[in-house]
Amino acid sequence: MAIHNPLAGPKTVKARPTAELSDAYKAGVRAYAVDYYVPDYIPQDTDLLCAFRIQPRGVDMIEAAAAVAAESSTGTWTEVWSNQLTDIDFYKAKVYAITGDIAYIAYPLDLFEENSVVNIMSSIVGNVFGFKAVGALRLEDMRIPLALVKTFPGPRVGIYDERVWSNKWDRPLIGGTVKPKLGLSPKAYSTIIYECLSGGLDTSKDDENMNSQPFSRWRDRFMYAQEAVDRAAAETNEFKGHWHNVTAGSTEESLRRLEYAYELGSRMVMFDFLTAGFAASADIFKRAGELDMIVHCHRAMHAVFTRQANHGIAMRVVAKWLRLTGGDHLHTGTVVGKLEGSWNDTLGIIDILRERYVKANLEHGLYFDQDFGGLKASWPVASGGIHVHHVPDLLKIYGNDAFFLFGGGTHGHPDGSRAGAIANRAAVEAVSAGQTLQQAARSCPELRKSLELWADVKFEVVQ
Repeated sequence: MAIHNPLAGPKTVKARPTAELSDAYKAGVRAYAVDYYVPDYIPQDTDLLCAFRIQPRGVDMIEAAAAVAAESSTGTWTEVWSNQLTDIDFYKAKVYAITGDIAYIAYPLDLFEENSVVNIMSSIVGNVFGFKAVGALRLEDMRIPLALVKTFPGPRVGIYDERVWSNKWDRPLIGGTVKPKLGLSPKAYSTIIYECLSGGLDTSKDDENMNSQPFSRWRDRFMYAQEAVDRAAAETNEFKGHWHNVTAGSTEESLRRLEYAYELGSRMVMFDFLTAGFAASADIFKRAGELDMIVHCHRAMHAVFTRQANHGIAMRVVAKWLRLTGGDHLHTGTVVGKLEGSWNDTLGIIDILRERYVKANLEHGLYFDQDFGGLKASWPVASGGIHVHHVPDLLKIYGNDAFFLFGGGTHGHPDGSRAGAIANRAAVEAVSAGQTLQQAARSCPELRKSLELWADVKFEVVQ
């Protein structure tokens, strides 16, 4: 059979791009909707999908949505000759549907670097939130395509492996943030840790802003804290731990603190992943994984951009990013505690953290199906103003695979931190076993005192 020789015969030479302006170029502003509103587009399985809540300003909804798609992908405010140098129709984001004030936008997979939430953020929530065409803008949800999900590591330990490690199976894990969060010397701090762990909490925890202040340098605090953990574990003959906050002013310093905690025998650290940033978090998660350590993630700063209903980024999106990058625990609020967060939204976040495959559920704020491609689950953490009266509702919301943090709800007990820990342990074990708080209190005077103290302390519950 003859083989075609591409060098033989006449050749068709494709015109090379030049710096000449195309016929489409016109001076002035070009309407975004001309190119980026594509209502007949059918999203591909490989597309990254976003649901944006948009409040247009000076333009209609279609033009505002198209502006968001353009400015978060390939577009700019005018026709540019350099569009001739690439396949803009392939790379551009496309507004494929608008429902009320929600615009659905599809982004081709090739716009994103593998294993980089930083790149996703720079692209999707970079410039557009300051764009004049929108008066307010909120990223309600994001579908990360499976092809991109598979480039991320996910949690190194996750829920099941931590249960194996701690040998705690039939109830949520329980912990307590040391209070007061600031001002204690390392030795005084360790005394509180010992008291609440000996009383029955599984773990204790540094708070978000406990780093290395003059009254408590991190090295001393880690050392005394770990001594308290080891002592409590030996005396109770069960798993105990403390979440040492390794957040610092540089990633290098955070890694140094993480490795010191490891040298002390700890396998547990915490990290303020938003104030540190996703790039630093990825480094911390990677090194922790290499050392077989668990990273508890505090969401300090989140409400700056998650709380407003019409502008910012929904917490459910942040939860997806955190699970992809590898956080083992994530604070979600409590619904019934002191922090903002509705019942339905929290249920959606819990599913994002724990489920292999999450179905769209608009009631829970979930606009898309999300396949996590076999990534391990992250623990949802209930924290912020909770006490023993909240335990029945917490179990309804979270179920057993959750981590409950009682800070003031431990240390505010009239008989001290140890008594507070005894009360919390009794409450969680009783409700998890199908008993009522009142039944458990009959044989637990510490729980009775907690129930009496906080009987009238309630926070508004938002559905």
